[in-house]
Amino acid sequence: MTAAVAESAFGHAFASERCRVVNVDGRASRLPVEDWTRTADAADLALLSYCAGPTIDLGCGPGRMTAALTARGLPSLGVDVVPEAVAETAARGGRAVCRDVFEPLPGEGWWATALLADGNLGIGGDPLALLARLRRLLVPGGRVVAEVHPPGTPSGPLLAELVCDCGGSSQFPWATVGADAIRSIATEAGFAVTRLAPLPQLRPTEPRPPSRVRALTPGRDRWVAVLVEETS
Repeated sequence: MTAAVAESAFGHAFASERCRVVNVDGRASRLPVEDWTRTADAADLALLSYCAGPTIDLGCGPGRMTAALTARGLPSLGVDVVPEAVAETAARGGRAVCRDVFEPLPGEGWWATALLADGNLGIGGDPLALLARLRRLLVPGGRVVAEVHPPGTPSGPLLAELVCDCGGSSQFPWATVGADAIRSIATEAGFAVTRLAPLPQLRPTEPRPPSRVRALTPGRDRWVAVLVEETS
């Protein structure tokens, strides 16, 4: 089969088709769809505690974070390029649009918080360009709540592709951003890092999720970075 765009392959993955990430750091890994389709866990809720006011969830996937924000009473909107993900977000009771982050979005300049969970600071392969885009989405002095990789993780751009029964995707750009690199990236983009800390781990008595794909999403040692736009 010929390679499809990444959105189509992700749609097949959300429909329970087994899918792998390949050509990421020269290795193949399982796509952690079950981590995205479950309900929000304790670490997710700790991440969401840094969201304030109207929040836009970029790369929302099947909507576990958007739904949890809605349950907390925060005006929220999920954004994803995969139609199946947007439909699942709506089924969970969240609002979402099928749109590219770099396209015009509802509420430009109105959002108080932009959420980048699951390593979504890597969207597009250029964190600086993504943060510049977010400045146009946020109110002056707004914040970005981003999940980053733990200290010691190499940061930088990469190319990834998905392989599944449908034939998989063509390569798409991504980036890994570790806790060691976020301050310099934020400063260059006009943000100040006001919080950089590990998220609480699951208690031993709770079921532990399967290991994640390190190159695309942060590992079990999850970290949060809160970036606040610097205004003159």
